[in-house]
Amino acid sequence: MGTPNLTAHATTNTTEGSVCIMRAGCDTMWSLAQQFAYRRLSTQEQGVTFPPKRSVLSNYAHRARIIAASYARFYLELEENGNPKKKGRYYWMALGAFASKTVACTLELSRVDLGKNTPDATGLGYVRDGLGKGNFWLFQDIAPIHWYHNYSPNTFDQCLDTRGKNGCHQQVIDNMKRLPWADTALPTLKYLPISGFIKSAFATVRNIEKTTDKRERAKYQLSHLMDIAQHEQGVILQPLMYDDPEFAKWVQYQRGWMSWLSPELELVFTHACETKDPQLKSVAPEGTVLENFKSRMKWIDRAAKDFHYLMQNQTEMMESELKIMAGWYVNKD
Repeated sequence: MGTPNLTAHATTNTTEGSVCIMRAGCDTMWSLAQQFAYRRLSTQEQGVTFPPKRSVLSNYAHRARIIAASYARFYLELEENGNPKKKGRYYWMALGAFASKTVACTLELSRVDLGKNTPDATGLGYVRDGLGKGNFWLFQDIAPIHWYHNYSPNTFDQCLDTRGKNGCHQQVIDNMKRLPWADTALPTLKYLPISGFIKSAFATVRNIEKTTDKRERAKYQLSHLMDIAQHEQGVILQPLMYDDPEFAKWVQYQRGWMSWLSPELELVFTHACETKDPQLKSVAPEGTVLENFKSRMKWIDRAAKDFHYLMQNQTEMMESELKIMAGWYVNKD
């Protein structure tokens, strides 16, 4: 299938009173989107090279907090080309912010962080890397999709099916191949094509945007959230993390004789790592087998409904927490 020739935007040129229309194909649009995800999790290296070199942030927990901030910013319509009048359309992003914050909190636990020094002794290093990998590559997948929808919603649908192995410019593809875990992550994730869940979720975004009835809008928001949750858990994290036999083995150990080392399986709906208020967290049901997709989704479904209730009934409090997390990222480029 050929790549559509899209009008990216109009800009002025040197001839008075005229306008230059800049056209770009889908590969250019996805390249710009993918570069957003890379830049957000990287920093400019010190030196005099031109263009300046960048390197990916090395601290997993810090990365997870930047990801949480970015997700919160998307929900709050604070990212580039966001529209505050449409706040609430990217509903999963709010839940994603709390989830990535939870990953950061887990990685910051001393008993998990120690794993980087003793991977052979306890397997915690393997679990730590697995969490870091899943968090990083989910962002590389989902953030560019939202960025593109912000940037050019009128061309978004035309380019959905072009994302994948050859969906970006070669230079961007080459850069992606140098990202952490790319040698296994990209083939496993088939170079991040758009799934049916994502298509459904963004079709629902249109309904969220145009619906004024609060109850009806809430139904669309929950539907959108669950579509992306299915994508997140089944299309990205399951093959990337949980289908890894070594990762699954150590997760099993942590349910058994190593349970004293394991953090609680809970999702806290505040910017903090812990809360004593049972209404502000979702605890995994007893017997949850984290590496099993169906078992894990039972908890995800419950957590999504807990989150949805809070977002609809304590909106001001929840958005206040999201604003705090959004502040964890400060643009220094």
